[in-house]
Amino acid sequence: MRFWNNLACTGLLATAAVATDLLTPDAVERDIEEKNLQNVLWNLNHIANDNGGNRAFGLPGYNASIDFILERVQTRFGNEFDTYVQPFTHLFESTRSISVKGPQGEDVYVITLQYNTATPLPGGITAELIDTPVDDVRGSGCFPDQWENIDASGKIALVRRGICAIADKLKLAKAHGALAVILYNNLPGKPIGSATLSADNIGLLVPVGVITQEEGTAWKARLAAGETLTATLVVDSVNENRESWNIISETKEGDPNNVILLGAHLDSVQAGAGVNDDGSGTAGLLELATSFRKYKGFKNKVRFAWWGAEESGLIGSLYYGQHLSEEEADRIRFYFNYDMIGSKQPIYAVYADTDAHKTGGSILFDYLQSKGKPVEYGGFGSSSDYVAFLELGIPSSGLFTGAGAPEDACYHQACDNLDNINWEAITVNTKAAGRAAAQLALSLDGIPPREKSSLNPSSRRAIQRQLNRAAQITKVIDKSHKCGGLGDNTI
Repeated sequence: MRFWNNLACTGLLATAAVATDLLTPDAVERDIEEKNLQNVLWNLNHIANDNGGNRAFGLPGYNASIDFILERVQTRFGNEFDTYVQPFTHLFESTRSISVKGPQGEDVYVITLQYNTATPLPGGITAELIDTPVDDVRGSGCFPDQWENIDASGKIALVRRGICAIADKLKLAKAHGALAVILYNNLPGKPIGSATLSADNIGLLVPVGVITQEEGTAWKARLAAGETLTATLVVDSVNENRESWNIISETKEGDPNNVILLGAHLDSVQAGAGVNDDGSGTAGLLELATSFRKYKGFKNKVRFAWWGAEESGLIGSLYYGQHLSEEEADRIRFYFNYDMIGSKQPIYAVYADTDAHKTGGSILFDYLQSKGKPVEYGGFGSSSDYVAFLELGIPSSGLFTGAGAPEDACYHQACDNLDNINWEAITVNTKAAGRAAAQLALSLDGIPPREKSSLNPSSRRAIQRQLNRAAQITKVIDKSHKCGGLGDNTI
């Protein structure tokens, strides 16, 4: 990873162009073109292809993604933007290989989950399968009473995916003596979407492999018929602390005490290139920065943030929030989150839980409505980088076009590539984001100060406690939003 600091410090590669035109929402909207968004996403997809198929935290594809963004904002845009790289360290995990052999010794299609537990090597775990009850209302294997009268000692538990965190299922399986869990998917077919088990759960869970719904229900039927079935699970995984980075870049012009912050996460999952999740938000922010550099007349600063290790549990954005002073948090007047804004079959959701959120969110909403989109307000969940800013009481909003089928059937999969983007959706959403940022850069009329009534404003520790609590929650929650909230995609 190059980090373009030296080049930027010399100023040799920074453009000498001087902005002369005044910033307006109309001007920014006109600047956003589909072909330029396509170019950014082509580059991100190319980076993944050159680096093992992904741009994930702790791996070369993420480092190359950092360099790609810095070459723009720190080098080309050095005259108009102040940019820095914020380092942090987090536990990295990668499954080098995973396999399942079924009752007849057959190879079974299986995927891993991030922060999986390794089995003994090289042979893995071979044991008798034991079935567990299905409960699609409360979640299968989610509560202690669902494990009553199940003796899983020395066996591999067969459990249905869905509703509650997978980690909860694995903890209960371990408590009842299971050596491992074979989790069968709650949706038909393959490929199967991956998820994270949370770095906090390292050492607390049994190994797991996720197989198709069809395979799992077939085994379940055989067990119900009285057959004794044996399976083998092999998980070869590694975990170690690795450094990662956020990129923070803001306009030189504008009041530093009034900052509009736009964020998107730069990392992908290990399973794929992450062109929609969240190359779409990354590209949108980069094209907005490209537009904003052309103008002057900012009353308020505009800050762009590309977050690291979001897919590992919102780690980069939470780290950023935890390290803001009270004064620095007060200066952030509004936060916009852009995570998955180009889903193939998009919904058009604007995040807003309160009137304070709608002071900025309404700009997004009204623009999309004016373009004939079936836009709706949706509540915040717990599964994207807005969490740190909500916990700090900063008014927030953002856009979301859907995760998982039917909106994004390639969510968290290898097929999240250039074929997985709705170009109309990403373009109109980026235009909406540009209008909102430009409008607030010119005027903060109606935007309330951040809400601190739930905290003692003089207590730094109170804020830390809330952010730490948020981190514990979000590390085990996948993108499960259908306009917010939890659902079958929770992990």
